[in-house]
Amino acid sequence: MDLFVRDILDILEQIAPSSLAESWDNTGLLVGNPDAEVKSLLLALDPVASLFQETISCGANVIITHHPALFRPLHALRTDHPVGSFIAEAIRNSIHVIGCHTNLDATIGGVSDVLARGMELKEITPLIAGNTDGGGCGLGRIGNCAAPVQPERCIELLRRTCRSPWLLEAGPRPARVVRIAVCGGSCSEFAETALEAGADLFITAEVKHSVARWAEEAGLWIIDGGHFATEHLIVEPFRQRLLEELEKRHMKTRVHTVTQQPPLTLIDD
Repeated sequence: MDLFVRDILDILEQIAPSSLAESWDNTGLLVGNPDAEVKSLLLALDPVASLFQETISCGANVIITHHPALFRPLHALRTDHPVGSFIAEAIRNSIHVIGCHTNLDATIGGVSDVLARGMELKEITPLIAGNTDGGGCGLGRIGNCAAPVQPERCIELLRRTCRSPWLLEAGPRPARVVRIAVCGGSCSEFAETALEAGADLFITAEVKHSVARWAEEAGLWIIDGGHFATEHLIVEPFRQRLLEELEKRHMKTRVHTVTQQPPLTLIDD
């Protein structure tokens, strides 16, 4: 059966409905034609120029990224600027680009669900309830440990799950951790919500200075695992879910992934 870009968009609506995206977000088909035939797909976290070489080499003509290639409104299409260059390269090579951002964060089985499962949490529920009747959908997750664990065990699980090159912490480490809130990516504004929900630990990224100071005073242990590290873990589960949905529809195509590295690294003295 022939597969078209519109079919991929329909499948993505099943996996991560666009209604779950935040109002400020930009998701869906960002570059390309919904009526174009699909050769194969390439999944990645970030829309960067190096993806095109990978896409062409593996015979793909559709890129799906978590972070959208077009995020803020463009007032000019400057091909000497990164965003304009990316769009021009996509058009030049007839590559269709799809963004699946906060809808993939909020959906069941999305970014924070994968992070919560990696932390071995039970009785997992959304930290921030979804704005639609999405059942277990919403931003972030909160759940309970099977039994109280030492803080060092939490750090071990987080390193294993995210393969973070570094971890930052704020607030006091509790003697034992029973309840953990997680939100992959930049979600430090939810720290107070996590505390009110009974979390002993909140795992997120890009923790603001003011939030870190607040955590000291409020008594909440926060770990900043890095934006890339707390989100890149979705790529392979996302691939598997796409393959499952394609199989249900008796559609066949290859779904490739690319290994990206975090843009922030530690300085080695």
